Amino acid sequence: MSIHIAAKAGEIAEVVLMPGDPMRAQYIANKYLQNATCYNQVRGMFGFTGTYKGKRISIQGSGMGIPSFSIYATELITSYGVKKIMRIGSCGALLKQVNIRDVILAMSASTDSGINDRYFQGMTFAPTASFELLNQAYKKSQELKIDVKVGNIFSTDLFYDHIPDSWKIWASFGVLAVEMEAAALYTLAAKHGIQALAILTVSDHLVTQEACSSEEREKTFNQMLELALETA
Repeated sequence: MSIHIAAKAGEIAEVVLMPGDPMRAQYIANKYLQNATCYNQVRGMFGFTGTYKGKRISIQGSGMGIPSFSIYATELITSYGVKKIMRIGSCGALLKQVNIRDVILAMSASTDSGINDRYFQGMTFAPTASFELLNQAYKKSQELKIDVKVGNIFSTDLFYDHIPDSWKIWASFGVLAVEMEAAALYTLAAKHGIQALAILTVSDHLVTQEACSSEEREKTFNQMLELALETA
């Protein structure tokens, strides 16, 4: 048992999918996993373990933002021996050619967070997905006929930015979308020698101002979920 996760030894699988929303974790467990059991309810951050097509998989909510994600991911790795983590979540499109509900495989994650400045003493680290998982997910997307976009995303610390157009800097360099956790995942995966990938669905659009509802984000991004489960 760790500080924020109440699971006993052996209750968490070596492969974990991590949605930000704990209710999405519950939705995935109920819809896709067989014999799912809840191993964590601490702070309402649900965690479940079950099987998908015979493969043992856990689903663990992470909360929003790099600090919250880092707590859960670190405990999964260091206390429970997790070997693969896939973030599954929503993002905001930064380019016109990216559409609402598009699925994105995050090859790398730029960030405005200070976490890596602290780790690397002012030098620049490039948080990058594990090629094996990225390659598997891309091949699975072709098998499932899911039209994915692959590229760089932006992990921000600020959901409400006091500089409204700051995202345009990232868009001008071809960054596909913005979210709040993947840079932490990729950095922690590199530090601890595990595999990691962020699979995202576009829930809102900073160019067109389109947006999905909170219920749609929780319950309808099934292409992303199925792609992550098949990759796992």
